[in-house]
Amino acid sequence: MTTRRDIARMIDHTLLRPEATGAQVAALVAQGAELGVFSVCVSPNQLPLRTPDGLAVTTVCGFPSGAHATAVKAAEAAGAVAAGADEIDMVVNLKLVKEHDFDAVEADVRAVRGAVGEGVLKVIIESAALSDEEIVACCRAAQSAGADFVKTSTGFHPAGGADVHAVELMRATVGESLGVKASGGIRTAADALAMVAAGANRLGVSATAAILRGLGD
Repeated sequence: MTTRRDIARMIDHTLLRPEATGAQVAALVAQGAELGVFSVCVSPNQLPLRTPDGLAVTTVCGFPSGAHATAVKAAEAAGAVAAGADEIDMVVNLKLVKEHDFDAVEADVRAVRGAVGEGVLKVIIESAALSDEEIVACCRAAQSAGADFVKTSTGFHPAGGADVHAVELMRATVGESLGVKASGGIRTAADALAMVAAGANRLGVSATAAILRGLGD
């Protein structure tokens, strides 16, 4: 049985609004610590970030479009790690995905992998904007490039966020060798449990308190 604590320890408690203030991020950290989440996920301009022991720091790279030069993504990731980020969530180059140039997708991810070093790298594929075949190919490219997780969504794409089908397909593609992070549109306990049942072992959410309240004690 998946408990409230189990779900909390899967959560990247997220605030990525570009207008977020330092005070709002400090409140996010305090709430994340109180709720027992795995990490807080913030924009790179919020780093360095002071967090209590046991609360990791996640930031984003090439966000939200992914349409950045590879060298820029790698430099951004390296700078974030130097500023204390434990985990980096990068966005794939969707132009390359739609052109089905998956060797170039892999090279883009591999460059960021090198910049992240020992840190955790998650690769956001924007699954709602992709066909099943593109989801599979993106996951394979990320896996070959040395990513630690594949992730559904930024939460900013008009096509939408996570859904059960995409998470199931991503898990089936990467097996147990990579993590799967579901993000975008997960607002209730039922949503979170559905994503975990589909194969997600990390959740990117901003409605953390409401989700955990819905799970009871």
